[in-house]
Amino acid sequence: MSEKSSSSGSDEDVDPESGPPVEHGGVLSKWTNYIHGWQDRWVVLKNNTLSYYKSEDEREYGCRGSLCLSKAIITPHEFDECRFDISVNDSVWYLRAEDPDHRLHWIDSIELHKAESGYGSETSLRRHGSMLSLTSAASALSATSTSSFKGHSLREKLAEMETFRDILCRQVDTLQKYFDSCADGVSKDEFHRDRVVEEDEDDFPTTTPSTASTTTRPDGDYVHNNNGSKEKLFPPASPKGINGIDFKGEAITFKATTAGILSTLSHCIELMVKREDSWQKRLDKELEKRRRVEDGYKSAMNELKKKSHYGGPDYEEGPNSLINEDEFFDAVEAALDRQDKIEEQCQSEKVRSPRLASVPPGDAYSTMATHRFAAKVEENVENHMTYSLQDMGGDANWQLVIEEGEMKVYRREVEENGIVLDPLKATHSVKGVTGHEVCHYFWDTAVRLDWETTIENFNVVETLSDNAVIVYQTHKRVWPASQRDVLYLSAMRKIVATDENDPDTWLVCNFSVDHENAQPTNRCVRAKINVALICQTLVSPPEGDKEISRDNILCKITYVANVNPGGWAPASVLRAVAKREYPKFLKRFTSYVQEKTAGKPILF
Repeated sequence: MSEKSSSSGSDEDVDPESGPPVEHGGVLSKWTNYIHGWQDRWVVLKNNTLSYYKSEDEREYGCRGSLCLSKAIITPHEFDECRFDISVNDSVWYLRAEDPDHRLHWIDSIELHKAESGYGSETSLRRHGSMLSLTSAASALSATSTSSFKGHSLREKLAEMETFRDILCRQVDTLQKYFDSCADGVSKDEFHRDRVVEEDEDDFPTTTPSTASTTTRPDGDYVHNNNGSKEKLFPPASPKGINGIDFKGEAITFKATTAGILSTLSHCIELMVKREDSWQKRLDKELEKRRRVEDGYKSAMNELKKKSHYGGPDYEEGPNSLINEDEFFDAVEAALDRQDKIEEQCQSEKVRSPRLASVPPGDAYSTMATHRFAAKVEENVENHMTYSLQDMGGDANWQLVIEEGEMKVYRREVEENGIVLDPLKATHSVKGVTGHEVCHYFWDTAVRLDWETTIENFNVVETLSDNAVIVYQTHKRVWPASQRDVLYLSAMRKIVATDENDPDTWLVCNFSVDHENAQPTNRCVRAKINVALICQTLVSPPEGDKEISRDNILCKITYVANVNPGGWAPASVLRAVAKREYPKFLKRFTSYVQEKTAGKPILF
């Protein structure tokens, strides 16, 4: 799919200070579901977010989905060089670019946005980090400390400690008030005493030493000392102390409270020591339980990684698949319908250019080849000539599944180890072409893609002779079935009739072989085939002396197919698809041969 950069930005517009590019956009194929498959979508990468729209023109209507890339995991596909998957938890986007270079460009852009978005970097820690509040931490510790202990006695002791704490807090407040009052009283007393002493030094009369030494005389609130000085008489302190506080009683109560706290703490410690063993056992059990849960989670995640996301393009096929047969059939039928529509569009738009393929003379196909698979080719040719041309009218094992005009399709139901191996046989009559022409276009690899619509790509692995090649081809995947590939030898032969009244027989047989240059891979399931196209030309004599024209020839076609799909798929689905596709194939191919041979010399 095509991809282009958005005009609003590119991957080079990166500012180390401002972060990732402003925007990057382009067209990618996105897997929608098993009905609609891959669809082109306009994908935009901006501000660490990947969004998609139905088209670039419909961006104004809003995106149809988005992913935050902070924790996204980008996984390039193992086999598809254009595809990459983006997963965030349970959400998975399957995307395909136009080519491997565009895929690498997108992956680099997404990784750049992730790296520059700030998540997990040093700058992000500075920007998004925070300091844990000591108050909140203490509150959390306080909240959990009283609720983490179990047991009735321990709860009682903790309640006692709460009561002691309240009492102690009140006592501390009372004592603090007392100490503050004492400090204030002392300060005032010292200040008043200093003033009295200064006044006495100025006003007190002089006395004789003998009188001063032998007499003390009270004078109101003053007393005269022996040294002649006068001091203020202060009343003794009240037993209640300042502000009526019983300091002695408070001190005794404070001591009792602290003793009670210490005693209760000792009791709690004893209880916790006794319960340590039981707590340790509980802890061990919880750790063991957690270990089992973690192991189970890892195992489940590993299994989930092995299985593809439900509804994704890699959803696993097989007898244990979660998708039921109805959904399987609907998905296959929808995929085939899409291929038919694509083919019709291609046919209407495509002008076929004539191919001038050289056709060896008929004698080249009637002689036995000498390559290493020659004996195998002759064995298959003989088997098809013996059994494939037999009439099915008397064989009850063959069932007529469809009849359209001259075409009849028969099937014989065969299963082996749960895998459907139904042989199929079809007969058809086509006017205006010969058996040689039909087999030539069926065998010639140069025109294979002109009429074969189920092939994704193919190549000739080895050319054995003028009429035998080994071909490797991969078929388009029909979800939810896995993609198939086939390696087969294709040989074209002419069987000369022994009776002059019988027509010659042209035959193309395709059967699976092994080759060192095309080994099976994990990308595709290797199918096995044994297919034959057998044609005979019937000529009706023209009137008078006229030359034989295409109006006088009729080709009888017998098509036999034995296919082993190489893996499991619902039997009902395979048989329904075979019933639908084989008649379409014969009609499409024979119409192509009639078109290619019209107006050309007859090739007998």
